[in-house]
Amino acid sequence: MTLPAIVTAPAVAAVRGTACGVALSSADIADIVELSDTATLTGADSLARLEDAVDRHHRITEILVAHKDLRGLFALGLDTVEYAAVMPLQRDPAAFIDREYAHAISTELLGRFLDNLHAEFTGGVVEPHWAHYFTLAKDCAVSRARTAMAGYNAHLTVDLAYSVAAIGSRPENAPDYFEIVAGIAAVGDLIIDRTDVVYSADLGPLWRFYFLGEGLDQLFGAGVATEQLLIAADLGANTVIFGNGLALQNPALAPAVRTEISALWQAADLAFDALARINAL
Repeated sequence: MTLPAIVTAPAVAAVRGTACGVALSSADIADIVELSDTATLTGADSLARLEDAVDRHHRITEILVAHKDLRGLFALGLDTVEYAAVMPLQRDPAAFIDREYAHAISTELLGRFLDNLHAEFTGGVVEPHWAHYFTLAKDCAVSRARTAMAGYNAHLTVDLAYSVAAIGSRPENAPDYFEIVAGIAAVGDLIIDRTDVVYSADLGPLWRFYFLGEGLDQLFGAGVATEQLLIAADLGANTVIFGNGLALQNPALAPAVRTEISALWQAADLAFDALARINAL
């Protein structure tokens, strides 16, 4: 069992037209490239800009799902989250203390995935945590549930922490942050069901491990119950992620926090790998 490689992807890479599904046409790839270009997001205000990003991601998801392309495993769950939980909150004037903050963090977080999708489909530089996900998606021998959870790990453990920092979050933003992440956890059953129907992948055990810490005791025997996992299980992963995002804004703390984020991402990835093997997912 090895750690996912923390290396920068090549500046120019071949664009794969398929990831274990039906090959995408050149027109499909062109559509994904256009839709994932965050430089062209539009909107008269912050909510409209978020709506544009969500709509674009939905259209990308439709393309990937129609071809059973495994790069859509995470996109399908994210699409479910956006429509079932996040956007109803974002459109509710009474849901947040600071609506602009809520719009900003959701747009920043979604934008990071769109940027990496754009790089994946243009041969650009994909960030290491997403390069790992895309590599798993292209390996048809890897458990689909395990691949999907690599996406959630990249999105939440890494991108969410950096999104918290990027928009200048403060401790007083915590209630709005937790309102959003609670919405994600609340639709877990929908994500599990939809992923199973479309991709025949049972996320249940790995999803419950990530959000509830279930099965942590199984990892001691596998030798991957790391300190980072134990801390996240004790304090709650979303609390750790928010704290990391706040700390990233302090130049004196940032180098150590970046190392901590990478360690937590690696620890979760190893745990998913071990649990997938143990549970034969």
